[in-house]
Amino acid sequence: MVDLKRATYYDERKRIANKIDKYADIKLIIKEIAEKGKWMGNYTYGYRRILPLLQEAGYHMAEATLRRLMSELGIQPAMYNRRKNDHYSSYKGTIGKVAQNLLNQTFDTTIPYTVLHTDVSQIRLGNSTWAYMSIILDQATKEVLAASISQSPNKLLIADTLKQLEDKLPEGVNPIIHSD
Repeated sequence: MVDLKRATYYDERKRIANKIDKYADIKLIIKEIAEKGKWMGNYTYGYRRILPLLQEAGYHMAEATLRRLMSELGIQPAMYNRRKNDHYSSYKGTIGKVAQNLLNQTFDTTIPYTVLHTDVSQIRLGNSTWAYMSIILDQATKEVLAASISQSPNKLLIADTLKQLEDKLPEGVNPIIHSD
């Protein structure tokens, strides 16, 4: 049992049965304007661009109403919409060669010079500048085999670290160098 007055009940039934969309004609205009602004299959016009064009066509409405109607029509600019395309990504796929996973995430070797780990770390200095440190260490002995410091994380930093490692490695060793 619904706790409504009889007149209210029948008034609501009549409204539901005679559902008339008072914005039907303007929705067509909004859709046309949005279609003109499509680029590569995506909508590019947002409410700020559509509103003046609607006003030129003789339709005046509040921004909130236009946004609601655009939402009902499914018109949303996809270029900078976080909900549709999450965020900017410069990812362009796999570039270069991907090395084989020889270690399979098992870092428990006890033989020196078989598995070496390397990484470049960023360190803030006292004068508010940054320094970059490249280190190579042995998995078995936890000994630092090579280390270099530079003001920029470039190939020279890595090359210097590898040169130091080359000088320190014993003859006939072929280590696996692991890096993230």
